[in-house]
Amino acid sequence: MRLTRHTDYALRALIYLGLQPDTLGSIGEIAARYGVSESHLMKVVQKLGKAGYLETLRGRGGGVRLGRSAEAIGVGDVVRLTEEGFDIAECGSCVLRGECGLTSIFGQATTAFLSVLDQFTLADLLRSGDPLRALLRLGIKPRGKPRRAA
Repeated sequence: MRLTRHTDYALRALIYLGLQPDTLGSIGEIAARYGVSESHLMKVVQKLGKAGYLETLRGRGGGVRLGRSAEAIGVGDVVRLTEEGFDIAECGSCVLRGECGLTSIFGQATTAFLSVLDQFTLADLLRSGDPLRALLRLGIKPRGKPRRAA
């Protein structure tokens, strides 16, 4: 199973904003940090805002931030919101239509996949904290040995 870019951007935006819970972010800033399409990210943010995962503030000094705590944002819930469907195969047009047993197996696989995602929240994704902040250049330098100047 492969998740869409829409879901990928949604999870990335939530991670970015979750790393800075006391700061308003902007779509342009998030897109630049990840090197992704600002216009596509805008659609993702709108959907997350309508669902209550994000709070969007318009006007001067506006921006976007988490709409609920990181502990209250389930990864499985976000994936269900952002994915169009979970059909692994198009069985409806097949001449075997459900008689081969694959429909049931694919259904069980999808249920298992979502069950695993349901075990995690945004807070779980943020646990590594500083290394994520460093990779996104959020003002924290990576830990480790200092590099020698050449």
